[in-house]
Amino acid sequence: MPIAHWFAVKRREKTIKLLLFSSLTGTLRNTQQLDFSFYKNVDETNPRKKNRRLLVAESDRLSYVGNNFGTGSLKCNNLCKYYVGVLNKETMRMEVHNAQLFNMQPVIPGESSTENDASQNTDLTYREKVDSLIEAFGTNKQKRALTSRRLNQVGSETLQSAVAKAAHTIIDQKGLEALQQEVVQAESQSEVSHYLPPCYPDADTPQHVYLFDDILSPVEYDVLDAAGSKMAALTQEELQNLTDEGCQSVVSQLESLPREGVARERHARCAFYLLLLLKLARQKNMTRKFGQEEGCPRIIHIKLMRTFTVETFNNGRVHYLVSTSMRVKVAAYCLALLLHMGDMTADLTLLHRDLGVTEKRMVEVAKSMGLTLSRHGCVTGDDGGPTAENRLASLRLPLVKYQTFTEIRKRKKMH
Repeated sequence: MPIAHWFAVKRREKTIKLLLFSSLTGTLRNTQQLDFSFYKNVDETNPRKKNRRLLVAESDRLSYVGNNFGTGSLKCNNLCKYYVGVLNKETMRMEVHNAQLFNMQPVIPGESSTENDASQNTDLTYREKVDSLIEAFGTNKQKRALTSRRLNQVGSETLQSAVAKAAHTIIDQKGLEALQQEVVQAESQSEVSHYLPPCYPDADTPQHVYLFDDILSPVEYDVLDAAGSKMAALTQEELQNLTDEGCQSVVSQLESLPREGVARERHARCAFYLLLLLKLARQKNMTRKFGQEEGCPRIIHIKLMRTFTVETFNNGRVHYLVSTSMRVKVAAYCLALLLHMGDMTADLTLLHRDLGVTEKRMVEVAKSMGLTLSRHGCVTGDDGGPTAENRLASLRLPLVKYQTFTEIRKRKKMH
C-alpha cells in the first residue's frame, strides 16, 4: 500500500508547520493544495492518552491519515528524537523545532467498508457503538473487560435450560442439604482462593504441590545471586536491625542457614526475596525506588509490581497500590516460600506478625492452602508459667479439607 511520510513541527504552542519529507506515491508539486488538520486527545489527565495525535491531509483527489498511537504508528518516535530546521528567508537564520514522524496512509472511500457493513452500522445499538470505540481507542484494561464480556455471552435460553438440567441432576445425586453445605464452604473460601499460588493437589510429593518455579522462576532465581550472597554475609548487628524492623521470619531463616553448598545459596536467595515480600506488605503504594537500598534487581522489581499491586490513576499519574486483597496474596506466597525453606513446615505466628495481618487471617490462608495446623510443645518460662505457643503449618499429603462452622441462631420468642 502506498505510504507517505510527514513531519509535524510544533511552533509556538498553537501554530503547526507541516513539511513533506518523502512520498512513495510520487512527489507533490504544489503542497498548497493539501488541507492539513492536526488533532489531539482531549483526555490530557491520562498519561497514556495525553500525547496521542492524529494528522489528516486532504486534497481534491485523495486523503491521507496518520497517527502516533496504535498498531499503524511508527515506533521510531519513542526511540529517537527528530528535529526540523526552518529557514527564515528574511533573517537567513535557521530555526530548529521538535518534530514527530507520521506514517500517512491514503484513505480511499468505499475500500474498507462494503454496502453490507454500512447497513449493519446503521443498525448498531448504543452498547455496540461503545464497544467499537473501546476497540479503537480504549485502554488495555477496557479491552480486556470487553473481551471477557464477549466470551461470557451465551444465549439466554440455552444457558437457562443447561443450568436447569444440570441443577436437577446434581440435586438428585447429592441431595439438597449436602449442596447447601458445599455452597457455604465455597463462599467462605472464595475470598482467599483467588490469591493463592498455583496448586497441584494430585502431586506425588509435598514439594510438587506448590512448585518453587511458580514462586521464583529460574531466571528470577539466577538474578538473585549477588543479593543472596549479601544476605548470607550479614553480621549479628545487621540481623538485629532486621529483627527491629519486623522481619523475624527472615532472621530465623538466616540463623539456620546451611553451612555451604548449593543449599546455602538457595536458602540465602529465598531469604532475600522473603524480605522484599514482607516489606512490600507494609507499603500502601509501591514506588519505583522500592528495594533500591536492599539491591533489588530490576527483574524482581517488575515481578513484584505486576504480581502484588493494583494499577490505579490519581491526578494524572499511575500509582501501584498494595490493596488488602494483595496483602493476602503476599501472605500466601510468603507461606509457600517458607514451606520450601523449612522442609514443608512454616511458623505462622512469626509470619503474621511480620506481615502485619491478624492471626485469624493467616490461619484462613493456611487452611485455604490445605495445610495441617499444629502448635509448639508447651514451654515453661522462668516464672514457672507457660509461654506463648507458636502456631505451625505443615504440608502433608493428602491436603486437608476444612469444613466451615456455620452458627445457626435461634429466634427469640416474643412474650
